[in-house]
Amino acid sequence: IPSEIGNLINLSYLYLSNNQLTGEIPSEIGELIYLVRLHLWGNSFNGNIPSEIGNLNNLETLTVGGNDLTGQIPDSIYNLTNLIGLSLWGNQLTGQISENLCDLENLVSISITDNQFVGEIPECICNLNNLVWYTEFINNNDTDSYLYNNQFCPPYPYCLVNQEPFTDENE
Repeated sequence: IPSEIGNLINLSYLYLSNNQLTGEIPSEIGELIYLVRLHLWGNSFNGNIPSEIGNLNNLETLTVGGNDLTGQIPDSIYNLTNLIGLSLWGNQLTGQISENLCDLENLVSISITDNQFVGEIPECICNLNNLVWYTEFINNNDTDSYLYNNQFCPPYPYCLVNQEPFTDENE
């Protein structure tokens, strides 16, 4: 994606998924302040998720799964209070999941599966009443939430206990 993308200031939808794109996601993407949907999944983007994405106050869906992104989730993402879908699956993201995730009260789905996240999952995730949890591992649904295939450790939040793969009893 060329840095000139930032010149498209009135853009509200950007779908560049599954296009074999490479390189880093340019920081200028944060200049697209009217963006509602940003879909970049299924490419070969590398590097970090630019913190400038946190400038996209109108963003409702952020989908960057299936790339080669590294580093941690930038704290600025937790400022995106209109976000209803956050999809970071299938990257090489690391670090812990911040309790600031729970500030995203409108989230319906979060998919962070197949990364290298560590530590405990914040208990407050159970207070995100709009989240739809995926529990049967049969069909992939765009509105379901997925956390598996990371390196999370117990105790797990009460709303996840006894749901695969979080089968420990928190004892």
